[in-house]
Amino acid sequence: MKIAIVQDELISKAGGERVGLCYHYAFPNADFYSIAYNPNGTFEEFKKIKINTNWYSKIAQTQKKYQKYFFPLGILAAHMLDLRKYDVVIQSGTHCSKYVRVNKNALVVCYCYTPFRLAWNPASYLAYLESKGLSRILYNITINILKTIDKHFGNRPDFFNGMTEETKQRLITAYQPRNEIKIIPPPVNASQYYISEKPKEYYFIVSRLEFYKKVDIVVNVFNKLGKNLIVVGKGTQEEYLKSIAKSNITFKKGLSGAELADLYANCKGFLMPQHEDYGITPLEANASGRPVIAYAKGGVLETMIPYTNNENECTALFFEHQTEESLTEAILKFETLKFNSQFIRNHAEKFDEPIFVEKIKNFVLEKANEKGLK
Repeated sequence: MKIAIVQDELISKAGGERVGLCYHYAFPNADFYSIAYNPNGTFEEFKKIKINTNWYSKIAQTQKKYQKYFFPLGILAAHMLDLRKYDVVIQSGTHCSKYVRVNKNALVVCYCYTPFRLAWNPASYLAYLESKGLSRILYNITINILKTIDKHFGNRPDFFNGMTEETKQRLITAYQPRNEIKIIPPPVNASQYYISEKPKEYYFIVSRLEFYKKVDIVVNVFNKLGKNLIVVGKGTQEEYLKSIAKSNITFKKGLSGAELADLYANCKGFLMPQHEDYGITPLEANASGRPVIAYAKGGVLETMIPYTNNENECTALFFEHQTEESLTEAILKFETLKFNSQFIRNHAEKFDEPIFVEKIKNFVLEKANEKGLK
């Protein structure tokens, strides 16, 4: 049985790339494909894997260029990946991993984090919200084309895997899959993180610095509170956020895994202001024994144990509104609580990477067996 794994892109370090890596661990002899690969931009482990790519990879070595030329070049590049010789094709991503050519008799399993955001939820992009007149008309034309393409190829997978109940419902709305979607929550690599005996007096956030991530809310709150904050990430809002931040806020990027683990372990608390489809970073904080302050929407509702009245048996404190006032209130409440680091770490281990690898491997092999593939 010949197996191929397809990842949208490999130019950043995020949860999707870790899922692709886990598929490699589950099927180490499978061929690995992606339309864009930057070995210095993604996880080090990919350097040990032969990544099959094409001409688009030479163009799109950064997220900015990847997004800039994606329509139409990225879509074309994805469709030019010919995987018709494979019996099983595993797709990992939100968009172009679905656009590759596959054999009509192949088993196609798609781990889709959420339907293509630009096509199905364009209002999450600041550039779209700020567009007017002719610019908005051109945006809408492009978005309608993207939605048509994405829906067409979204009909091909035999099976979808989803991250949460919320994202499962989005997949059903967008693609109307013909088989039940099985939820397999993405993993945290707990072995990379540790509990510090003496955490320090800073709060911590790891995020792409994009409009929909709402990091500006955090920066504004910490400007007023004067508490120490470390922000790790990059994106289109990076310069803007730096321009409004006061001296108690530090920005970092390009950190090693060890440097990131140290920041997680020694923070007072981890912040997550966005409505995230899933969110690996809160689990990374938990794996470090650190509690989370999170906006009470999205994936955290399924991965975190919220504080109610027992600080020894919770992993996060939620705030209800995506506003500076609501976040400020949560931080001040957080300051009065004492959390159980070992309980928090034990909770994160339920989402550990080896458990996830076993689940995705068993799912693919079960469906291959039902199809008579050996």
